[in-house]
Amino acid sequence: MSWLIAALRSLVFYVLFYGGSALLVAASVVAVLTQRRWLRPVVALWGRWHLWCVEHLLGIEVVLEGALPDSPVLVAIKHESFFEAIDMPRLFAFPAVFAKQELFRIPGWGFSALVYGLIPVAREEGAKTLRQMLATAKERVGQGRPLVIFPEGTRVAHGTRPPLQAGFAGLYKLLRLPVVPVAVDSGRAYHHVVKRPGRITYKVGEVIPAGLAREEIETRVHEAINALNAAG
Repeated sequence: MSWLIAALRSLVFYVLFYGGSALLVAASVVAVLTQRRWLRPVVALWGRWHLWCVEHLLGIEVVLEGALPDSPVLVAIKHESFFEAIDMPRLFAFPAVFAKQELFRIPGWGFSALVYGLIPVAREEGAKTLRQMLATAKERVGQGRPLVIFPEGTRVAHGTRPPLQAGFAGLYKLLRLPVVPVAVDSGRAYHHVVKRPGRITYKVGEVIPAGLAREEIETRVHEAINALNAAG
């Protein structure tokens, strides 16, 4: 019976959240084409709408332990589900998120995401594309925005600890920014077709200074973003 209730709640979530998202994507395109100053409020509304649906339709409580930065730092976040990716414009006032190139092909969303200032990541492309990504990241830093990256590269199951992608240490070195690591355990409740009621926790780690050797920065970030794995 509990599974059936969760399935029904998930179905309502999919209909309402993604239906509302389609309307907000349309609104974002209109904002880009008419009044770009409206784009940020529309994106922020999308994040708040998602949280409302998560809390009220799925029965998932979202908890933040620690204070998140709103300055130009490199924020390294564990990635267990779509939850944290969608939640970024709610957590931060104006984040610049590194996102897979394929996402920018989504009609409407990709166009608005580029204008908003997300940073495309094309892992299989050549040096020219990597230089462009770095130049874009530095431009966002110059705007005073935090850069958000998922250093393990893709969504992973809760409890797993894959190594960081090689590109993370390179970005850290070239951008010369401190890192704020963030653990999140969204996979237990959210990364299922039938989502489960419960709790999602963000745990903000200590700021890691710029300029560390590759082995040290990777070790410290890897440990910090996996801090919630021990919770099971």
